[in-house]
Order: sequence, then structure tokens, then C-alpha cells
Amino acid sequence: MAFTKIIDGAYLVPMGNANSVLLDAGPELVLVDAGFPNKADKVFDAVAKLGRKPSDLKHLVFTHGHPDHIGSAIPIIRTTGARTYMHAADVPMVESGGPFRPMKPAPGPIRNIMLRIVFDQNERTEPFQIDQHIADGETLPLAGGLQVIHAPGHCAGQVGLLWQGTRLLIAGDVFINILGTGDPIGFEDEAEGRRSQRKLAALTPEAVCFGHGKSIVKDAAAQLRRAATRR
Repeated sequence: MAFTKIIDGAYLVPMGNANSVLLDAGPELVLVDAGFPNKADKVFDAVAKLGRKPSDLKHLVFTHGHPDHIGSAIPIIRTTGARTYMHAADVPMVESGGPFRPMKPAPGPIRNIMLRIVFDQNERTEPFQIDQHIADGETLPLAGGLQVIHAPGHCAGQVGLLWQGTRLLIAGDVFINILGTGDPIGFEDEAEGRRSQRKLAALTPEAVCFGHGKSIVKDAAAQLRRAATRR
């Protein structure tokens, strides 16, 4: 996938089979997630395409602390000086550089294979500091407002982010949208993950984007409800 507009002011930045979201709604840019390692240039290219400078990127918010969502964080932070945000449950993994909590594959042979290919709980990453812990129900005063929705299961510190009321839901890995909207590749706690899926499916976003796969810009709420009720 290429750098694309999701809706006005929100852009999907592919970061190596994982997505970041760049929000351009005011003088300060906000980036959600940092993808795989060695992908920071994708962010800087996206910033340039918006006619902005790296120094305009002031905030880096994470949906959770898995390596495919934090991989390029350090070069982004070093270049931009961005302030970092994450749910407290995942901060120790990031600030220690791992290891990461174990996951079991989501149901189905494809996700079983995918989990074994892309996730190693013993992987080590270069640690970095999280400046601000975020919590369920708070609204970050960034880019017109980011409401934090704690959505554990895939990862204990995972959050969804509802941008500017109901304009866009940034769903992290509560769902993925590869070959249809469905489960992530794995769960730390599947029962908790199902509750989080139902929690996000009860929302009414105009559009939704995911950590992996295509965004949904039409009938987003209905598609989330269908995905949450398949199991």
C-alpha cells in the first residue's frame, strides 16, 4: 500500500506490513504508531508530502507496545523530538526493550502460521522512554481530540483511539483487515480480546483504520459489528 488519505486530515502511512496514521489537524502533527524498524523515512516522506517539516511532528501515540508498532520509534523521536504516549500496561516492555508477553494464535490455520512467522516474544528492541501514560476514557488534546479506549486482549496495553468525536476510529490490532475484517494474528487473552472487539463494535465511527490492512471509509460501524459477531 502507498501513503493515502483516509479522510480529510488523516493519512495512512505503510510501515512494512504495519500501518501508522498521520494526523494533520492544526499546527502540530500527530503520528499514531511507528511500524517496523527501518521505516522512519516513510513518515518523513509523508510529512513532506503534506508540505510540513519533521519538526512539525510533535506527538507519537502508540496503540500498543508490540515490535511491529514501535519499530521505527527511536529514529522518529531523534529527528522530531516528538513526545511519546502509551498505556501504562505496555510501558515496561518498551522501556526495557523486551521480552514481550506471549500470545496464542487466533483461531484458524492462517493466523497460526502468521503468528509463528512475525512474532517472537523473546525479540529484543532498543528501549526508549514513554513520556506520558494514557488511560481509558481520557481525551488527549491533540489534533482536535483523541479519545483513549482501553481494548486489551491482543495486548494488555492496547488502546483504540477515537479521533475528533466519531470521525475516525484508529483500532490498532483489536481487528485486522487483511482478506476481510477479523481477528488479529494472536491474543494474550482471547476472552478479553472478544470483549474489546465488542466494545469497539459498539461505537459509531464514520471511518476505521487498522494496524494491518486497509481502512474502511464506508459503512465502517456496520462492518465492525459484523466482524465482532462472527464468533
